[in-house]
Amino acid sequence: MFESLTDRFDGIFGRLRGKGRLSEADVDEVLREIRLALLEADVNLDVVRSLLARIRERAVGEDLSRALNPALQVKKIVLEELTETLGGETLRITFAPKPPTVVLMAGLQGSGKTTNTAKLARWFKAQGRNPLLVGADLQRPAAVAQLRTLAEQVGVPVYSAPDEVVASGAGDPVEVAEGAIAEARRLGRDVVIVDTAGRLAIDAELMEQVRRISEEVQPDYTFLVVDAMTGQDAVTVAENFHATLELDGVILTKLDGDARGGAALSVKEVVGRPIAFASTGEKLEDFDLFHPDRLAGRILGEGDLATLIEKAETAFEQEEAEAAAARLLEGTFTFDDFLDQMQALKKMGPLSGLMGMLPGVPKEVRDVEIDDRQIARIEGIIRSMTPGERLDPDVIDNSRRNRIAKGSGTSAHDVGQLITQFKQMRQMMQQMGAAGRKRKKGKGKKAKKGGRVTPKGPARVDKAAFALPTLEEMEAQLPGRGGRPGGVEGLPGQ
Repeated sequence: MFESLTDRFDGIFGRLRGKGRLSEADVDEVLREIRLALLEADVNLDVVRSLLARIRERAVGEDLSRALNPALQVKKIVLEELTETLGGETLRITFAPKPPTVVLMAGLQGSGKTTNTAKLARWFKAQGRNPLLVGADLQRPAAVAQLRTLAEQVGVPVYSAPDEVVASGAGDPVEVAEGAIAEARRLGRDVVIVDTAGRLAIDAELMEQVRRISEEVQPDYTFLVVDAMTGQDAVTVAENFHATLELDGVILTKLDGDARGGAALSVKEVVGRPIAFASTGEKLEDFDLFHPDRLAGRILGEGDLATLIEKAETAFEQEEAEAAAARLLEGTFTFDDFLDQMQALKKMGPLSGLMGMLPGVPKEVRDVEIDDRQIARIEGIIRSMTPGERLDPDVIDNSRRNRIAKGSGTSAHDVGQLITQFKQMRQMMQQMGAAGRKRKKGKGKKAKKGGRVTPKGPARVDKAAFALPTLEEMEAQLPGRGGRPGGVEGLPGQ
């Protein structure tokens, strides 16, 4: 969502790097460019003015002319103030001392309210809670059915009116919400999430119904689900709902879309309520607490290692990953291991999204469209191999290669390329592992006792003995290799 804004900031701070000192005029020039970048991103005008005023006050007041690196100092100030604009700190969810903790979900039709209700239930379940979903959207008969389908995927029960009442449209959502609280206490459910009705636009009937439900269940949290793709309209919707419901936070959906991001940067200062959760994809697991500091870092091109590490910890089993790394360095890494690692990588999300979390990635690399179907093609080739072939690729001859290509819907050339690259990668890693073990063993040797055996004067140190071999050196040792591998172009199917 924030690619264009990130590119603008890259350009702004890139021009600053060449300056040893920054005058007040330089700071004003930077602020003008930041102002244009934010307005182009559809950020609320009042928010832009407030943000720039805070940046200027700090940037001029901290005497950047004496700073060791003025450009980095300005970037640090912008990062901190942008974080504050996005909410400052991550919302901490607390639970009612007497269960259940009640969460009321509100929003317009089409904002993703029902889907994010199920996502929130999954998040609570991951925290060790036992949520109960409440289908109080009786305006659309399909809403309750959709909630039940999603709840089944999450493994959470749903409480609503009887099917015939839902089908007739005559049910009372206030009574359903009231009954759900009693049902949660009976079942021992400690979190109740109420999915309310939405409309295509805000109207008096909608607001009155949501207000009555809120008065009945007395929610601990009231979250408004807004579509980030609607831009400033999302902020207007949040203001209107907040006037009726006293929101506790906003759940921003479709942050993986191609909108300019103005809603995310505006909602906290305009509405006065933080973004509580962010939905970054269509899958139920693409949902988590909103971290203002992490998003600010990504906007300024600083990456998001914290989120990347959390995703990796979720996707990779530590013991299995360590065992696979050991096999890789020993040269016993198999296609089965490779397949397991790719499966875990897919759980972390699209590769293009992961690239944006890495700090220091150049714009040209960050903006490259990575086709995730390439991984599926490689998986298809590996799955078309027999267990013996995955264990020992050397047994794959022309006949087997043709069979694998036919089974995976690829060409024999693609299969051959993958096998060749896999062997080269395995051999290179084995050589690195052997070099590391050799040096480690050498460091552990104890010197023999006795007199001096080296000539006087400074000792000559072989620096090469303390450095890892370069890619060129390792490739030179490979049979039949005279240059560097083809990289991305060498992947099958390209």
